[in-house]
Amino acid sequence: MARVVIIGLPGDDQLYLADIDAGTVLPMQPPVSGPLAAANDLRNAGGTIVKDVNLAIAVSSSEQAFSGVFDG
Repeated sequence: MARVVIIGLPGDDQLYLADIDAGTVLPMQPPVSGPLAAANDLRNAGGTIVKDVNLAIAVSSSEQAFSGVFDG
């Protein structure tokens, strides 16, 4: 199984491609098309799309993540 994740953050129109094995996160080059574009349109309208990821939490810093504490 590939360990690559597409990430979109609220208030940021950019999509990012995180390659877990390579340890990289890079901005995806626009334009996106097809089903990814449709999912991105839903995301920009306030929707949340999750597929094949079972935990994702946005935190304000790496220190907060490593502390094990996050707001639910």
